[in-house]
Amino acid sequence: MKTCSVVIPAYRSQATLVELTDRLSQVLPPEFEKFEVIIINDGSPDQTWDCIEGLARKFPWVRGVNLMRNYGQHNATLCGILQAKYELIVTMDDDLQHPPEEIPHLIAKLEEGYDVVYGIPNTKVHNWWRTWFSSWIKKLLSFVMGVKSMRGIGSFRAFKSKLRKAFVGFNKPEVIVDILLSWGTHRFGYVSVEENPRLQGQSNYSFRKLMQLAFTVLTGFSTAPLRFTSFIGFFFMLFGMAAFIYVLVVYFTAGSVLGFSFLASLISILNGALLFALGIFGEYLARIFERTSERPCYSIDQTTDREAE
Repeated sequence: MKTCSVVIPAYRSQATLVELTDRLSQVLPPEFEKFEVIIINDGSPDQTWDCIEGLARKFPWVRGVNLMRNYGQHNATLCGILQAKYELIVTMDDDLQHPPEEIPHLIAKLEEGYDVVYGIPNTKVHNWWRTWFSSWIKKLLSFVMGVKSMRGIGSFRAFKSKLRKAFVGFNKPEVIVDILLSWGTHRFGYVSVEENPRLQGQSNYSFRKLMQLAFTVLTGFSTAPLRFTSFIGFFFMLFGMAAFIYVLVVYFTAGSVLGFSFLASLISILNGALLFALGIFGEYLARIFERTSERPCYSIDQTTDREAE
């Protein structure tokens, strides 16, 4: 008996949720004996929550969760994952770029022995800079997760709910769902899927948010930047020693020392390396502050489950 929970974080998606749910109502019944669709409203300023409430009244297998404010896609996704009841969990976007008809393909690949399966699009639907930057972040994620052979990582994924045991007590403001999943397994797979162009609105991932995500991946879940600063410090120590030896050789052979320009350039280089290292340390101190402030990764305002009771 296969059972499945579909988790959908929603933000400004009142125009797409009805069609998405209708298509899920056609896809899920033939595949699963029991299923549910959990839609998490991530502090949308429009009528998304009203739409979710209407869908929950129409379909008994739709569960709505309304967060108190906007926490971010990964935080909202984690909320839905922890609310899920069933054996298999599928996460997908709310904008119809992830076709519900591809869910059986993810589940079939999952049954081959994987714990997590990603749906990788056959074609790219974003502009060139978004595609390039996203691929770079996915490589960072693969490095931090310790799964270097991964072809790609995305929000369209299927995995076994038992993986929650590895992060069930996680309650920090910075969330990367893919890294949390890697705490429970290294058996990752992927399957090629179709991805549709976004029909309504624009992506919420601007260049600034993508940069923030990259810094979160690097400094929130990895010590690689600290090790890099150690390498930089060791390199410039050798560079300084070589420069000192060079000055001594010039002094004893030419009878003079190098001028102000050389000294100023050397000081600028060394100060730049020092400030870079201090910036990395500052990022880690900021992460420590965030994680010790006891700020939750999300707070639930209301759910449709309570209304049903």
